[in-house]
Amino acid sequence: MPEKIRLLTPGPTPLPERVRLALAKDMLHHRKGEFMAVMGRAQENLRLLFGTAGPVLPLSCSGTGAMTAAVHSLFQPGEKVLVVEAGKFGQRWEQIAAMRGLETATLSAPWGEAISAPAVEERLREDPAIAGVLLQHSETSTGVLHPVREVAEVCRRSGALLVVDGISAVGLCPCPMDEWGIDCLLTGSQKGLMLPPGLALLALSPRAWKKAESVSPNCFYFNLLKERDSLAKGQTNFTSPVNLIVGLDEALALLLENGLEAVYVKQWGLTMLARAGVRAMGLVLFAEKDFAWGITSVLLPEGVDGGQVLRCAAEKFGVLFAGGQDHLKGRLVRIGHMGHVDWADVAAGLFALNQALKDAGGFCGSRDYLEQALAAWRAALAVPPGETPPMTHS
Repeated sequence: MPEKIRLLTPGPTPLPERVRLALAKDMLHHRKGEFMAVMGRAQENLRLLFGTAGPVLPLSCSGTGAMTAAVHSLFQPGEKVLVVEAGKFGQRWEQIAAMRGLETATLSAPWGEAISAPAVEERLREDPAIAGVLLQHSETSTGVLHPVREVAEVCRRSGALLVVDGISAVGLCPCPMDEWGIDCLLTGSQKGLMLPPGLALLALSPRAWKKAESVSPNCFYFNLLKERDSLAKGQTNFTSPVNLIVGLDEALALLLENGLEAVYVKQWGLTMLARAGVRAMGLVLFAEKDFAWGITSVLLPEGVDGGQVLRCAAEKFGVLFAGGQDHLKGRLVRIGHMGHVDWADVAAGLFALNQALKDAGGFCGSRDYLEQALAAWRAALAVPPGETPPMTHS
């Protein structure tokens, strides 16, 4: 058994020691002043992270719960929404919308590719009845990054609300909510925020809050209006996940201590490290053009058993990757480089992937793949102070 386990999955992600110690603190009462002070500090930092002047609601659920809360709070049964489907989690938007009784139109792209803002604009122009657009920022199942900023501009012109799943994007790549004009941005605790699963975070724009105020409440638990009222008192509507919020307070302090620009430069560097190493091995990057910053998806050579690659990497080298989903099961390896992960973790992951491919009968490409990967990482870190890496890729 390997001495050290490296968790390079797209969630959950490794926990920093400071966060683990915060999670282990004595229990606070969720209706008392000490807990309210924690909520106040966390709220201030969450607004910085989300790039919003409005409240960021903590919800006791996974990211899927926040997706459900958004759909049920912003749209009445019978309303029409446009769902962007380019992966497993785009399909989840469709399923949630259907459960709410919404009429759905679907804008699809091949898995591994992003949709375009002009395609969204065309659909909205053709069908003015569309009340909202549901999409992922980062499609975790494929490693694709959708053009959220451009889509937001389209939605503002049309009047449709833009609801963004930022579960594998917030804390990993830029998505300033107010600046870009996002109407709903949500995330989960177990990725860029370096926490265990079980906490979701959601924010609405002023026009989204106005719409929510006109939607009849239909869920006793997911009631965003009541959550907003409770947050104004430093509480949550129902019993709070106290230790997760204490951990969130510490995780945000750790994440933001050198500023958001430093976070994004680090994540960009890790992304370039992973992608350069994969290319140097002679492997194919599944998301070639519009790629996420927290996950790199690798298309395995024909005849290579993806399950065997995952088992070998875990059992021999202590590196845990994720595989593909649905029709990509056994065909993809997804390398997570989110949150509390550094260059040495990703380099170890590349080595484990290379060796596991050899064991599975695949090729391994150039012998200096690690040197090429580290050179790309060093170059990516050379971003001028005060700047963030580009959001468009080629």
